[in-house]
Order: sequence, then structure tokens, then C-alpha cells
Amino acid sequence: MENLKSKTSLLAMCLGIFVVMLDTTIMNIALPEIQTSLNTSLTAVSWALNAYTIIFAATCIPLGKLANIYGKKAFYIGALLLFALGSVCSGLSQNVALLICGRILQSFGAAVLFPLSMDLAISTQPDRFKRKATLFVGITQGSASAFGPTLGGLITQYMGWRWIFLINAPVVIIALILSVYALPNHLPLEKSKIDWLGSGLTVVTLFSLTMALIQLRYWGFSWPIYSLLAIFIVAVTLFIIREHHVEVPMIDFKLFKNTNFDLASTATLFGQLLLVGFMVIMPTFLTNMFGKTAFESALLVTPTTAMIFVLSPMAGLLVRRLNPKKLLALGFFTNQSWVFRIINFNYVHKLSSLCWI
Repeated sequence: MENLKSKTSLLAMCLGIFVVMLDTTIMNIALPEIQTSLNTSLTAVSWALNAYTIIFAATCIPLGKLANIYGKKAFYIGALLLFALGSVCSGLSQNVALLICGRILQSFGAAVLFPLSMDLAISTQPDRFKRKATLFVGITQGSASAFGPTLGGLITQYMGWRWIFLINAPVVIIALILSVYALPNHLPLEKSKIDWLGSGLTVVTLFSLTMALIQLRYWGFSWPIYSLLAIFIVAVTLFIIREHHVEVPMIDFKLFKNTNFDLASTATLFGQLLLVGFMVIMPTFLTNMFGKTAFESALLVTPTTAMIFVLSPMAGLLVRRLNPKKLLALGFFTNQSWVFRIINFNYVHKLSSLCWI
């Protein structure tokens, strides 16, 4: 029975990670259709995308800390309900204001679901299964990010843009039922007080940096960008000073003295940046520059998604037998190979063209 519950809880956590990461990329390809449907500007619609990213990035750490203190299961179930409510609100919205409100609700739910899903997916497993649980979580996270534009293109083309949000509801309901059944009722609590000043500085730091990066393309290097970057530098400096003197820090900087932790964190950061950046930009590039439909754009980026499923389990096995640093270096080198990209794109473009003949 315990073994069944641990596997069920892992499935529930993977579903939680899946919908959160899916919604970071799925909306991008539907922006033109949403703009037309709601009769608004592309800039206004893009804020539905930006609001999700900014709030998710800014509140992930403090909300995760609150969940550790006041109860992970209750916070996780509440976050699932909030995410489902935001998804339905976004899918049924009749104007851009309601769409943005729905995305804000989603982002607060996602800010809790993302850290707790990774935590609970591993901590609720027997010791012998923790490594495999980590692998499953990684595969789910990567495939969801990669699947976003593909699913977004298919859903937008054949079901309409509203379903890119409404499709979350049944997935969240399943995750909710599994979580209520499988997650232990008495998960250990963190006996500490939350550092409210540190939490506030975290929000200001991540909000200012994310806002600057998002708006740079619109504002250029002007005084608003410089102001945001200045706020970021001041806030991050105060945060570091605060965390070195508080009894229970939001982030334990002693972790960064571990070389393996530094390497893993850096690889995760740049790996997600390259993967998500590529999967978000390519569908829009194919639609606007090559005149492809949403479905054709989805088809063209599908090989990337397929290779994640093929190579992720293999990488999990290879990392036990080969030097992880060399394996990471090979992955980043392959990703940045322009020759590989050009050959791959031309091949897929020709293959797609043949499919339509």
C-alpha cells in the first residue's frame, strides 16, 4: 500500500510540474489569434504572458518557504485549486483584463506548485527510488517546456485558443484527486519564522530583473530600464547582506561552497534558458517569417520534443557511468553547434514540406 501511494504521489507531482511548465510556453504561439479574438493590441495581450512570468519568478521562493512552515499538502492542494481557477478564468475571458487576471491567478498557483512538486516528488519516495524520481521529474519538466509550443499550435489550430487554458482543468483535477489520496497528512513542518524582509527583497529583486529583461525590447536602454537594473542591484545587495545575518535565511549561501551544487545550478539555469528560449521563439519565428500555420509550426518543432523523450532516459543512465561534467559539456556543445542547427532545420523543413505534398 505504501509503495502504491509513493508512486501515486510521484505521478501527482509530475502532473503538477507538467501543467506549470507547459503554461510558461504554450501561450506564445496563440498570441496573434488571442489579439484578434479579443480585439486588442499585441502589447496588451503580451502582458498576459509577462504577468505569469514575472509573478511566478518573483514569488516562487517566499511562497515555497511559507508552504514549508505552514503545511506542504494544504498549500499544494490550494495551489492546484488556484491554478485551475486561473486557467478557467483565462479560457473564458471576454477581454484582455480578465485574461491577465486569470494568468495572475495561475502564476500564484504555479509559484507554489513548482517548488513543492520537486520537493514532494523526491521526499515522499523510498530511498531506493529517489534517484529514479529525480529522473522522472527532470524528464517531465523538460518535456513540458518543449511540448508547450507544439501543443499550443495543435490546440490553437483545431480547437481555438481558449482551450490552451481550459485543457489544464482536467489535468489539475486528476492531480488534485491523486494528491489528496497519496500525500501524507502529516508531512514534517519547518519550525522557523519566515524572514519577511528577506522575502520582500526576493520579490523586489526578481521582479525588477524580470521586468527589465522583458521590457528591454520595447523600451531599449532608456531610463526605465536603468532604473529597474539599479533597483535590482540595490535589492540583491541588501538581500545578500540580510541573509548572512538572519538566523533562518531564505537561501543558505553555504550551499554555493559546494562545487557540484554550483555546477548543477549553472547547468540547470543555462539549460532551461536555451531550451525554453528556443521553444518559445521558434514557433513565432516560423509563423511570422516563413508564413507557417500554427499546426505547421508545431510540426516543425516536434523533433526537439521527441529527442527529449529519447535522450533524457539515456542521459540518466549515462550519468552513472560517465563523468557528469563531460556529459554536460557535450550537451551544451551540441546545443550551440550552428552547423547542427542549420542541418537539422533544413532537414526538418524539407521533411515537413514533403508531408504536405
